[in-house]
Amino acid sequence: MFPERFSNLPVYPFQRLRALLDAYSPGGKAIHMSLGEPGHPFPSWVVDIIAENSEGFGNYPVNEGTPELLNAARDWLEWRYGVALEAADNFIALNGTREGLYNVMAALCPEEKSGKRPVVLIPNPFYQVYLVAALSVGAKPVFLPATRETGYLPDFGAVPEEILNQTAVVYMCSPSNPQGAVATIEYWTELLGLAEKYDFRIFADECYSEIYRDEQPVGALQAASKMNIDPERVVVFHSLSKRSNLPGLRSGFAAGGSQSVKRMRQLRAYGGSPLPMPLQKAAAKIWAEESHVIRNREHYREKYSMADEVLGDVPGYREPQAGFFLWLPVPNGVAAALKLWRETGVRVLPGEYLSQDVEGLNPGEGYIRVAMVAPKDELANGLVKIKGCLFK
Repeated sequence: MFPERFSNLPVYPFQRLRALLDAYSPGGKAIHMSLGEPGHPFPSWVVDIIAENSEGFGNYPVNEGTPELLNAARDWLEWRYGVALEAADNFIALNGTREGLYNVMAALCPEEKSGKRPVVLIPNPFYQVYLVAALSVGAKPVFLPATRETGYLPDFGAVPEEILNQTAVVYMCSPSNPQGAVATIEYWTELLGLAEKYDFRIFADECYSEIYRDEQPVGALQAASKMNIDPERVVVFHSLSKRSNLPGLRSGFAAGGSQSVKRMRQLRAYGGSPLPMPLQKAAAKIWAEESHVIRNREHYREKYSMADEVLGDVPGYREPQAGFFLWLPVPNGVAAALKLWRETGVRVLPGEYLSQDVEGLNPGEGYIRVAMVAPKDELANGLVKIKGCLFK
């Protein structure tokens, strides 16, 4: 007997993409622009640190993170956002932020809110773990459109009061995946004000925070600190995958109030998969080094300029503020992705695969997501093919 709460889960986006495309031969040399897997070089010295500490593979890892790693995360957060928290109490190391974004619901979402099933507000489109995390604890996901009309971020001010009264958690991604929109300090202030008024938590997915065009994105804890809001109200999630081009290291951290982190650590002691000790050693060094992050950001800025030059005259094209995706408007995302693959070999993701149908409408239906992670020459070739195939 399978649990009903998982019976209506959509097929994962990349499984759907394989089912859509793999029956057909590519119309040219394959150019992979669907998966957000960073392709820039990671710091070469990372391998040396892992090798130098390889004896640590013979020991069980520290569950919450070594003091060295937690201190490095604390120092980076304070340097980046001006927020001072205690490493020993307010941080937890993660085996990739997806683990934390999933398990935080079990640790912190109440069984009821206002005597009813708790509501979890989720941007639409969204990172798929938000949905399954909500369903796993019996919460009710409510999807908020993040469209051109709303600035590609959810309009929390438009949420009915009866929904806000039941809301226990808000998932918020800034810079957003897939649209690359950035929440301003005013946006965070409004959301945090609602969180205080209606007593809900904010889980802030900030994994793309270090890839941006012009200004540094504001962080949720940064905004909460300026408002003197209790850090228990917010949990932020950061990762080395995008910042440092290390998706395979599976290293991230969460930070928030001490009671929140205590409960996350308690749950993780039973069901978590802590990062091996040599990888924790490497992660601590990586958080403390910024020159490779600056170089990485410059690479993406060059890619932004390439996309602007090739696609800037496409109707509805929007320059991404941050992240490494293009969110391109097309008549139909599924048809566009199939046409691109069969005629050019360029592989992109239909926007509707990242979105949920709400009352018969899917805000991603008229888009494709294009990952700008390939080498520059390959990316330029892919962008030209996209324009020639879809925007003649």
